[in-house]
Amino acid sequence: MKNLKTIVKTIIKFRVVIIILLTVLMALANYQTINKLKIDNSLTIWFLEDDPSYKAYIDFQEKFGSDEIYIAMFPLENALSKDKINKLKELTNAVEAFPYVKTSYSLAKAKYPLYTNNSVRFLDLYNSERSEKGLKSLFSKLPNVTTQLVSEDYKNLFFYIQLNPTPTIEAQRKDILGEITKTIAHYFEEYHLTGPPVLNEAYSKGIYKESLMFGILTVLVITVMLLFLLPSKRYLIVALLSVAVPVSLLFGIITAMGFSLNMISMLIPTILMVYSVSDAVHIINIYHKEGLKNQSLSKVDLLAIAIRKSFTPCFYTTLTTFVGYFALYLSPLPAFKNMGVFTCIGLLLSFTLVYVITIIGFSFMTLNFKKAQPILSFKELSQTQFIDWLNGFTTQYKTSIIVGFTALLIFGLYAVTQVKIDTRSIDLLAEGEAKEDLRIVEEQLKGSSRLQLNVSTISGNAILNREAMKQLEVFQNKLEDNPLIIAPVSVVNIKSFLEKRSPVLFQSNVSEERVKKILSTVDNTDNNFFKLFSEDFSTAGITLSLPEMTTSELEQILVDIEQNFQETFNNNAFKLKINGFAVVFAQLNNFILETQFKSFFAAFFVAFLCLLIFIKSIRTTLLVLIPNVLPLAILAIVMSLLDIPLDVSTAMITPIMLGIAMDDTIHLVYKYRKSKTISGSPNERMDSAMHYTGSALFSTTIALVGGFLIIASSATPSVSDFGILCAVTVAIALITDIFYLPALLKKFDK
Repeated sequence: MKNLKTIVKTIIKFRVVIIILLTVLMALANYQTINKLKIDNSLTIWFLEDDPSYKAYIDFQEKFGSDEIYIAMFPLENALSKDKINKLKELTNAVEAFPYVKTSYSLAKAKYPLYTNNSVRFLDLYNSERSEKGLKSLFSKLPNVTTQLVSEDYKNLFFYIQLNPTPTIEAQRKDILGEITKTIAHYFEEYHLTGPPVLNEAYSKGIYKESLMFGILTVLVITVMLLFLLPSKRYLIVALLSVAVPVSLLFGIITAMGFSLNMISMLIPTILMVYSVSDAVHIINIYHKEGLKNQSLSKVDLLAIAIRKSFTPCFYTTLTTFVGYFALYLSPLPAFKNMGVFTCIGLLLSFTLVYVITIIGFSFMTLNFKKAQPILSFKELSQTQFIDWLNGFTTQYKTSIIVGFTALLIFGLYAVTQVKIDTRSIDLLAEGEAKEDLRIVEEQLKGSSRLQLNVSTISGNAILNREAMKQLEVFQNKLEDNPLIIAPVSVVNIKSFLEKRSPVLFQSNVSEERVKKILSTVDNTDNNFFKLFSEDFSTAGITLSLPEMTTSELEQILVDIEQNFQETFNNNAFKLKINGFAVVFAQLNNFILETQFKSFFAAFFVAFLCLLIFIKSIRTTLLVLIPNVLPLAILAIVMSLLDIPLDVSTAMITPIMLGIAMDDTIHLVYKYRKSKTISGSPNERMDSAMHYTGSALFSTTIALVGGFLIIASSATPSVSDFGILCAVTVAIALITDIFYLPALLKKFDK
């Protein structure tokens, strides 16, 4: 106690210096944030640079072409009119002049093969000299190509812009989109633009907008709640500063270190503000209660008592919450790692500064504790009467409560096995122009995501022989039978087209050398949007499109493709490589599952050790731990009933919620264990603890639920689900703490 008084006196003595220092640091941090805050939702935040899948994806882009592709759709009265195609040609020339564009593809540029004079020549697919009927007849012979250039009703033209590989354009994404959009708008008044680069920028814009909205709403909601929760309006400024200072400093640190916000880390401000205000409310409530009991004490003595009584529970709540977030560092996803590390830094700042700020704030404050009243209150609700009823209920019906909640826990553990692991990319995007354009384009085009299949000879020899082509054709036919695979394009389509126009080309009496010669000439540079062969002809490529789908559907597509390949080709002579962002994205399910197992069990184990050290009794620790698992079990029930999957947003929910759920438990158990120095039964000690900490428990839960409901207001479905689930879990955690935990301790803690 003497040391505490010394610390309090020192802080008060140098309070002006501390205030100036914090003000300067906040000013620097805010300046840093305003000028350097960036949004980054690129692929690199989800995968480590040395991740084999990511490296393979980048290598694929270098060799076979980037799938950083813009898809523009132009609604027209007649897509085959000469003037529209001429405009498309002008647009093609303008776009291909940009240094970051590798190539483009449209009806203004597409070619078709023609066999004459023992060689294959390529002619323009669109020729203004042809009649419209003749054009449509020609298009019908290359359906997998032409359906990607013009819609079935000939009312829409499609235009593709392929950028250079991802690493070379990553830093320019925003500027590239602006330049591409401006150029397209110059030639076509009406258009719909989508594709990975568009969606990526839409994610980033949505993140920035919602980060600002969440921050403003959180401050407003916290302020309103504090008007009800604080015992006096004089505490309001202290509580708000306890929130504002650590958040400002944390963002200064994040931006100074060159990190960017993403759809995961954008939740940090709201989570941290809510956590900070929870600690501030606990300290303020203890300070006020002690002030009512010990009015003769000096301010230094009163502050020392408040710190002593609040420090241990606040330290352990910070520790368990810290563990919950730090467990995210075990995730294989960089976005989760960064979220865990920076939230932990914020927690340490909050825990330290809340004491410094409250000591300085109280030192300026002269308060009549008896006359102090909240600014707003519900007069008809008596908290004391409710706690009295609660204590009586958990004493009288403790066995029934234990049976009911335990049954719910068992059902929840079963529900864990029913929760799906799935991410739908469109749920990561807020409603808006980009999402609407994606729907419109996919309705006509059927698929906007690109996948490249490469079939290679193991020996390294050319794949141009007749037998290999026959197997490739069988393989492609199987792909076309899959309803989720759209318009596969390969040498098979060119070969089929040539066969129909010149039936003698590939007959059995044609020599193998002639077949190879014909096939080797079809990989024309004008059609390099579809990579038909590798440079040495040992690999044949199949380019296909996929509609927007979930990661589990993507996983199944990849399995089906592998199975079709195994059934068609001799696996000792041929191998298959599937490339594209879809392959990388499909692995998110495995990463999410890995995150859940590693992060949750690490958080659970460390949290158990923290509780054991705190409580110093294995029996009581186990009794206390059970109610903290129940909210997670009920979370599983809610997710399975509402069909909410674990995705890239909700994947981090269990370790975080485990840490937060323990906060109220620790405050309650701390007072319960401390009262062991006073004679009395577990019933009496728990009833006393509930009266002492009850108001703080309700206050912090309301603050947390309010904060997570702000996140639930997100226009991004995945983020909204995260907010809803967290709010429900925190509310359930309070219910278990005031019913299940008291019943267990009253029944079994002898």
